[in-house]
Amino acid sequence: MNKILRVNARTGETRWQTCSEDEQKWGGRSFIAHHFLKEVDPLCDPLGRNNRLIIAAGLLGDISVTTAGRVSVGGKSPLTGGIKESNVGGAVGKNMARLGLKTVVLEEAPDSPKPRVLLIRKDHAELIDEPELQGKATSETLKILRKRFGDQNGLLCVGPAGEMGLSGACVATTDHTGVQLRVAGRGGLGAVMGVKGVKAVVFDAEGAESRSPADRAALTAASRELNKILRDDPKTDNRHNFGTPAVLSLCNALGILPTRNFRFGQFEQAESISGEMIAELIDKRGGEGRKGLPCVQGCIIACSNVFADPSGRTTVASLQYENIGLLGSNCGIGDVDAVAELNHLCNQVGVDTIETGAAIGVAMEAGIIAFGDVEGAKDLLRQVGKGTPLGRIIGSGVVTTGRVLGVRRVPAVKGQAMPAYDPRSLKGIGVTYAMSPMGADHTAGNALETARSHDPLSREGQVEISLRLQIRGAILDSLGVCLFIRPAFVKDPSLAARLLNASYGWKWTYQDVRNMGLECLEVEREFNRRAGVADDQCDLPEFMRTEPLPPHDSIFDIPKEDMDRIWAAQLPEDVF
Repeated sequence: MNKILRVNARTGETRWQTCSEDEQKWGGRSFIAHHFLKEVDPLCDPLGRNNRLIIAAGLLGDISVTTAGRVSVGGKSPLTGGIKESNVGGAVGKNMARLGLKTVVLEEAPDSPKPRVLLIRKDHAELIDEPELQGKATSETLKILRKRFGDQNGLLCVGPAGEMGLSGACVATTDHTGVQLRVAGRGGLGAVMGVKGVKAVVFDAEGAESRSPADRAALTAASRELNKILRDDPKTDNRHNFGTPAVLSLCNALGILPTRNFRFGQFEQAESISGEMIAELIDKRGGEGRKGLPCVQGCIIACSNVFADPSGRTTVASLQYENIGLLGSNCGIGDVDAVAELNHLCNQVGVDTIETGAAIGVAMEAGIIAFGDVEGAKDLLRQVGKGTPLGRIIGSGVVTTGRVLGVRRVPAVKGQAMPAYDPRSLKGIGVTYAMSPMGADHTAGNALETARSHDPLSREGQVEISLRLQIRGAILDSLGVCLFIRPAFVKDPSLAARLLNASYGWKWTYQDVRNMGLECLEVEREFNRRAGVADDQCDLPEFMRTEPLPPHDSIFDIPKEDMDRIWAAQLPEDVF
């Protein structure tokens, strides 16, 4: 992968470039970070001409390693005002790799955006006017694209929310079968894509040949070791059977499951929306329902699902923990079929379920609809798609919703909604929310995995835990692999370097891999500092420092000055 495609969304001009020596060493999240600090004005308007949208393959995107092939989408976030990366599975990463394409950079923006498709083929790219796609839902858009351009292509698109430039908008994709609909959800990057007048991107790799690794035998050996470690890890079987909803019961037991706009940490109907219940219903209903599906071709963890209604017809694919936590318990909704329908509506409108579920929860607190009102929540989502005034408010995210509706209990950091882990009872993740360049994003350093080894209610050691997890997250996002691959790297930290060396012929050590993640964070922090959203200016919401969270009656009580010392702390030698 040595090519960069630059596309001027104003003029339609496309330019191919060969990666510099430095750019060869960057992938996914790290490429986005370095590119933005080097080339983009930190004070630019996120929805203006000078912001860029980057689609970047991970460093391991073009090799046969389980979970590899995830792709990063990045830009200056209309929610946080800083740099944002959000990654997703599907077929895009593999197709980019076959095309030898490391990155697509969308520059500029038209004065009057109209839906266009960016078609990328071997050594050719063009923007094509597609007026019939205007206002189309994501599933319909992807179906049209698969029929017109072929069903083996990698596809990205935005829904109506992205076309309207709503800050809660996501970028959607599908797997190689067309069954899964997955999104790069966080940060409002769908709005950045939409205002550039790009409804969709098609990666057509027909006729392209995959790059040969530098040392195929070494790559095969490292990949087999990685697969064996994952197959032997009990978490893999658990995720295969229950998917990410497997953690809902644990989160409820720990008292960190957001309930009724983060007022409570436990939900009385948690059992009815748990991973166990979802798996049971999929098995019982049969039909189109499925468990254990991959979001990236070749993944052995396969934690995705197809959730079907009582008649066996697909409601949504895939139903994930975050969607259940924010659209379910956070909104006082304990009917898993209703949660799945809300999830589906979010997908079709093209909004992030975390951001939008939090916004609906705030609207419920404001009395617009009542907690538990399923039909009211559906109506709000339909209004987002129609672009009504209230719909545009909800689609613009939780902070905008709270300000317009006069609600002060807004669960957000750096302008971005919190995922489904309340930091008052999982204090390590609170440090990540406040200090990560990504803002409130669980994938940037989720302390849930330390909850069994370290008291989540304790203040002690949480800053160090967050630092270690943040470095780890930056590494995995730059490699283009799933977070669930981490057990293999924990057992053998040399694996990442071995995979990179076998692929590219480098001579990296584990320390080089660690430093790559740390450097990525440092570059992101510097961009945010210049953009006016430095982490030392950010804290958790006031209500989380003063309002006890049942059932433990805990508050977030890690002093801000302690968190501010995170980057001056001694770096952990072992980040895995």
